[in-house]
Amino acid sequence: MSELFEKDLTEKILNCAYKVHSNLGPGLLEKTYEECFAYELYKKGLLVEKQKELPLVYEEVKLEVGYRIDLLVEKKVVIEIKSVDALNDVHTAQLLTYLKLSKCKVGFLINFNVKSLKEGIKRFVN
Repeated sequence: MSELFEKDLTEKILNCAYKVHSNLGPGLLEKTYEECFAYELYKKGLLVEKQKELPLVYEEVKLEVGYRIDLLVEKKVVIEIKSVDALNDVHTAQLLTYLKLSKCKVGFLINFNVKSLKEGIKRFVN
């Protein structure tokens, strides 16, 4: 992904996240934020896959073990959505695993259950 394209894409993603949080505020279910966030991304003309299945390949065997990316944008950016009191190491590990398995370079861990969304966004580059 070119640096310019990556910057433009991640800027669109973040703008959509801020719009959803501004309209809904904290305290709702993750699924609510996921659906509204996906809708905003669609409106921007982006390719968005919700609950994208992510198999694990172990010794040449493809295993369907139940991993699902909340939102995969343009087949390049993994978004994991949370609505929790605080993000913790398990959430980070989950996103890093999804980045590794998907071979995507950029991921966002976004917790919508915060007063200011700026405090709920973590960006990762693999």
